[in-house]
Amino acid sequence: MKRLFLFLFILILIVPRTSAVEGMWLPMLLEKYNIEEMQQKGFRLTAEDIYSVNQASMKDAVVRIGGCTGVVISGSGLVLTNHHCAYGSIQSHSSVSNDYLTDGFWAMSGEEELPNPGLTVTFLVRMEDVTEKVTGLLREDMTENERQAAIALASSTIEKEAVEGTRYRANVNAFYYGSEFYLFVYDLFEDVRLVGAPPSSIGKFGGDTDNWMWPRHTGDFAFFRIYADADNNPSSHSENNVPYNSPVSLPVSTRGVSEGDFTMVFGFPGVTNRYLTSHAVRLITEVTNPHSISLRDRRLEIMDSHMAMDNVVRIQYASKYAGVSNAWKRWKGENLGLARIDGIGKKRAIEKEFSNWANDVPERNSYAYLMPAFDSLYTELEKYTLPRDYGREGLYAIEIIRFVNEFSRLLEIHTSGTGEQDLPGVTDLLRSSAERFFRNYYQPIDRDVFVEILEMYRQNVDPEFHPDFFLTIDNEFNSDISLFAAYVFNASVFSDKDQVMQMIDILDVSEISGISEDPLMLMAKDIRSVYENNIVPAYNEINQQITVLYRNYVEGLRLMEPDRAFFPDANRTLRVTYGNVEGYQPRDAVYYNHYTTISGVMEKHSTGIADYDITSRLIELYENKDFGDWDVDGNIRVAFIASNHTSGGNSGSPVINGDGHLIGVNFDRVWEGTMSDILFDPDRCRNISVDINYVLFITDRYAGAGYLLDEMTIIR
Repeated sequence: MKRLFLFLFILILIVPRTSAVEGMWLPMLLEKYNIEEMQQKGFRLTAEDIYSVNQASMKDAVVRIGGCTGVVISGSGLVLTNHHCAYGSIQSHSSVSNDYLTDGFWAMSGEEELPNPGLTVTFLVRMEDVTEKVTGLLREDMTENERQAAIALASSTIEKEAVEGTRYRANVNAFYYGSEFYLFVYDLFEDVRLVGAPPSSIGKFGGDTDNWMWPRHTGDFAFFRIYADADNNPSSHSENNVPYNSPVSLPVSTRGVSEGDFTMVFGFPGVTNRYLTSHAVRLITEVTNPHSISLRDRRLEIMDSHMAMDNVVRIQYASKYAGVSNAWKRWKGENLGLARIDGIGKKRAIEKEFSNWANDVPERNSYAYLMPAFDSLYTELEKYTLPRDYGREGLYAIEIIRFVNEFSRLLEIHTSGTGEQDLPGVTDLLRSSAERFFRNYYQPIDRDVFVEILEMYRQNVDPEFHPDFFLTIDNEFNSDISLFAAYVFNASVFSDKDQVMQMIDILDVSEISGISEDPLMLMAKDIRSVYENNIVPAYNEINQQITVLYRNYVEGLRLMEPDRAFFPDANRTLRVTYGNVEGYQPRDAVYYNHYTTISGVMEKHSTGIADYDITSRLIELYENKDFGDWDVDGNIRVAFIASNHTSGGNSGSPVINGDGHLIGVNFDRVWEGTMSDILFDPDRCRNISVDINYVLFITDRYAGAGYLLDEMTIIR
């Protein structure tokens, strides 16, 4: 027994004890707030190595690609990101005869790399605190509308001055609900080509079964390349363009990860709401999430049933299905996580402490009104929340409604007045819009969704917010939504591509009034009328008042805890988050290791579940132990978890070790930690990354695209 105790004591000493670090930090402020702690946790470089405007630094290799993050890993503009971030691009190049979603795609030369119109890559050039420049124009007696107008004017001036005489673009972003402002200057590249992507059986292994889950065995990666003109400047797509000469690219380390290793995620997280009050958390968990989940439940069931019967439809709707499913599952995990840690109770405890602080001395009484004001405004907001959610997740989830709405908007914008002078030009936009829409549209799915969504809207939303077409359904179709759907889809010109194109070809001003009587046009008009008149104005007005409360609330919190560094909520700007490689305990008597291997891929495949199907090629490599140089102790590491605080938008972010080397690509969070956008649980919040060794193994041994590795700087 003594020997066992001694062994456990030694184990405690040698295994590093780590603690998750909450926060998504601005890289320009790391020296002030974070670098000392980062170095204590195992970072061996400096803040200047991460972000610098005077010399090349890591930030020059981190890019926004589409709505995700990517990292430059070669001097020839090779970008590594997630497979799910590349999914839409892969789908756009896929057909039944060239099914790159199923089979994967690998360009074996530059000539084979595929262009992706509309996809861009953005580098951050620099950031700057411009708070004084913006707030210097504000007065205390301004109304909120006047304040926002002054901020917009000041921001516009700062942005123009920042990029004058350059090719760059600039944005001024608000932080802490409009208390601070930072300028971001960007360089944008428009010629981005698909280089390589594994088959979905690797890049999407586990599918919806494993989405947001751990253990995970997904090779969620893909390669793109940035192209530039002969002078290495951004250019629209051209055959004359050449691979971008990257001044900075991250070296790749194949040494693997161990428990306790330092990790840093560098990327563009989407949106977090860390400072929400208990009122907002209750509204999310008891109203918005449950109803949004139910609406997506039905859409997914309908899509799945049709996709299973037709390969063409499967390809058309693969990306759409993944997009619907992603948030659906996250919301479920978010609700469970917030309930488990008593998120509402934790928020109320903070609010009680804040109220006591505000009422403690007269000088702080200006903050005492906040909690009663929050309570009053959120009570008022709840009336408009459900109909707004049912619009966004319901009525506007009907694809044909979205298309008709866009068509109508284009006509309204370009045919103001008589419209005669603008109409010829808008037909090209209308034609392009129709081509995009019908390329991946399958009407039987949309008709079924149409019926289900309208029925759920009628049952769950107060009649005060019902569009007028519900009266038509009751009066002319005996309250039968299915009959109404049959009439709308049969009678509307918008339900058939050929008819839409013919209409656009002969369109003139005299025809516009006739189009407005189309049944789908009338539906779209009814929906806009309800939302623009009865829901959105009131919802936005209340939220504007709530935003003012939050600005004052966060200001008060920072005064209440002057020694604490408060990170600003994510807002799609470049951030650093850091932590350590570590497992976690999701529930009683269960502990998850920090990494998975290819052996786990085979174990899941043996279950026969469709989401775990793999190719014979991968099985062959495994059985022959044909791992090349990429194994660790005779096995291939597939994924690992760490305690980095990540969010949407961090997909594709580089995961960097203490020496500044790339060790993985972030692609998900564990389900038990999806509430981290609202509350961070250090015991369970973990980000999931594909191990760089699996990326290299699949590229080299599976795809035979080892030439890509020759471009990289590989640390062995």
